[in-house]
Amino acid sequence: MDCKVEDLADATTFWSKALGKPVASIDQDGDGKYAELATAADEPMILLQKVDHDARVHLDIETDDIEAEVARLEKLGAKKIAFVKRWWVMEAPSGHRFCVVRPQRQPFGPHTNRWQ
Repeated sequence: MDCKVEDLADATTFWSKALGKPVASIDQDGDGKYAELATAADEPMILLQKVDHDARVHLDIETDDIEAEVARLEKLGAKKIAFVKRWWVMEAPSGHRFCVVRPQRQPFGPHTNRWQ
């Protein structure tokens, strides 16, 4: 969840209580920009990110081959917006922004899609 806030800790506390998920990390990278709520291995990860743009929810698509997944999504009509650190920010034909990221948890779960 993208949070346009001064202090991410307050937003993290709110979403933790609202969703009934304990806080796994109040400051994931030590820079005050990322927090994580605890979820089970078969549930989506819930990360909160301090941002300067309007608050919104966006999806991250995990992959073990970022460039191949980006190419696949471009063929479906998505477009690259920006490469940030080690992931791609993309935009769906619907206008929704999302990121293509490296795996966040190991191993991938039983519902993993395998593209040929």
